[in-house]
Amino acid sequence: MRSFVISASKRIVFSHISSPEVNFLRGISSRFNPKRTKLVFRFMAKNDVEPSTNQTYESLLTNLTFIKTFASGILVPRGYIWPVDASLYLQPHTSLVSDAHKAGLEVFGSDFVNDVPFSFNYSYDPLAEYLQFIDNGDFSVDGVLSDFPITAFEAIGCFSQLGTNATKQDKTLIISKYGASGDYPACTDLAYNKAIEYGVDVLDCPVQISKDGTPFCLNSIDLIESTTVAQSSFSKFAMTIPQIKPTSGIFAFNLTWSDIKTLTPSILNPFSKYRLFRNPESKNSGYLVALSDFLSLTKSHPSLSGVSIAVENAAYLAEKQGLNVIDAVINALSEAGYDNPGSQKVYIQSTDSSVLLKFKEKTSYELVYKIDETVGDADSAAVEDIKKFASAVIVNKNSVFSNNDQFLTSTTKTVAKLNAANLSVFVETFSNEFVSQAWDFFSDATVEINSYLNAEGLKIDGIITDFPKTANRYRRNKCLNLGDKRPTYMDSATPGAFFSLITLDFLPPAQAPLPPLTESEVAEPPLPPVAKIAPASSPSSGTPAPQRNAQPKVAVCFFFSSLAVFTASLLVL
Repeated sequence: MRSFVISASKRIVFSHISSPEVNFLRGISSRFNPKRTKLVFRFMAKNDVEPSTNQTYESLLTNLTFIKTFASGILVPRGYIWPVDASLYLQPHTSLVSDAHKAGLEVFGSDFVNDVPFSFNYSYDPLAEYLQFIDNGDFSVDGVLSDFPITAFEAIGCFSQLGTNATKQDKTLIISKYGASGDYPACTDLAYNKAIEYGVDVLDCPVQISKDGTPFCLNSIDLIESTTVAQSSFSKFAMTIPQIKPTSGIFAFNLTWSDIKTLTPSILNPFSKYRLFRNPESKNSGYLVALSDFLSLTKSHPSLSGVSIAVENAAYLAEKQGLNVIDAVINALSEAGYDNPGSQKVYIQSTDSSVLLKFKEKTSYELVYKIDETVGDADSAAVEDIKKFASAVIVNKNSVFSNNDQFLTSTTKTVAKLNAANLSVFVETFSNEFVSQAWDFFSDATVEINSYLNAEGLKIDGIITDFPKTANRYRRNKCLNLGDKRPTYMDSATPGAFFSLITLDFLPPAQAPLPPLTESEVAEPPLPPVAKIAPASSPSSGTPAPQRNAQPKVAVCFFFSSLAVFTASLLVL
């Protein structure tokens, strides 16, 4: 191997040569000019034995002056610098980088892989991990060895040294999805306060309503989805209502607010089937909040530009439970002072056009229609119908870029059609977990956001995310608004580019074109009047469990530097 490397170096200039063997590097050190070729000693696992010295790599770490005699740098696994505990949370950093720099050695971190999570502290955001190694206020490594160099280049060239008060370079609205629910239980005080801290513009509250008519914030009408109610004394109230969901649930309208606010929240884990779990240390932290408390919180934070209130299942609640969720929302907003013009907008969101029409009749809030299916276009009649009651539309990510087996295939007509009608477009849901993203985005949430917001011919006014910290950081990066000087690693992904590389033997089956949104899908029957139902006592007061039945649903919802990046290295064994 020594002869091969020396022979090859007569034809090729190597910038770096790394090896985990001391004798190999010592054997070639005199044959290379250190100004042109850096020799790098690679550390393997701490308990592995280096064959030349018969010492473990951990013991060699204590003798950096010895390593300096034959190498100009060291390549170490990231855990050597930022160790994690058994629960995958970061421990204090070691002194390795500063010790190596004092010994005259450069330090390169290895094992950076976007789709192999290292610590919960990074919230599945690989860019945050790179920044932890190059922009932490104490030290910086001199380079990284990465399977995903695009993320390393972003970190070094666009996001390092931003500071906490970097100016927004992009005015796209960041709208929370149940607060900062990627890190904390959905719709809790903790998730909301953290979302504000992380720089969200519009804080959301999906409104549910209790048996005694108290509106509160929760992601689902079924309490099982984000609380531990199934393990409580209220588990006897489980029932199946096929019109709401096909499986059994414990529904908010069967418990009083005094019962509900005692429940323990439970963090959402939408990708648990991939064994990707969210922030276990805080999985049951925080408490649920009434709509009135939510609005008091938002009123006290002028950094917010608005609130988003989501309303679903209104017809069912009125007709079958005698609960008027629309009036409950309007009254809460009025009592909080939101019926007077101010700096914060109120967005009322629903998948039900009849709900939005009712709000239009009674208020002057911004109305947002949510398209709850994936569409590839929108009929003109459907768009004109939406304009009668809404000024903005929410679509899912797959309604912007169609995909086949998680490979982007094309840009749909949906957003362009809505743009042409002067409707604002909000897109959901942007999550950090790589399994939520198309392959074209390199398992990097920042690449995904960048590709949607810079897609040619499309105007996206807001993104809805359960990780607002990631989205807000994107808006402040140094590579925005550079025009022709924008680095190529900040170009948008091109739909179809990855898909075109798949060989015929491995092509996924062709998919039918996405259907358009039609007028009949937008139209809804008028809301029924609120039924008069005799009040019942709280379940906690001894009321028997409601009869199991099948009843329909309705709900509402508010709304570069000199660091080196290596894509590969010559590893000499």
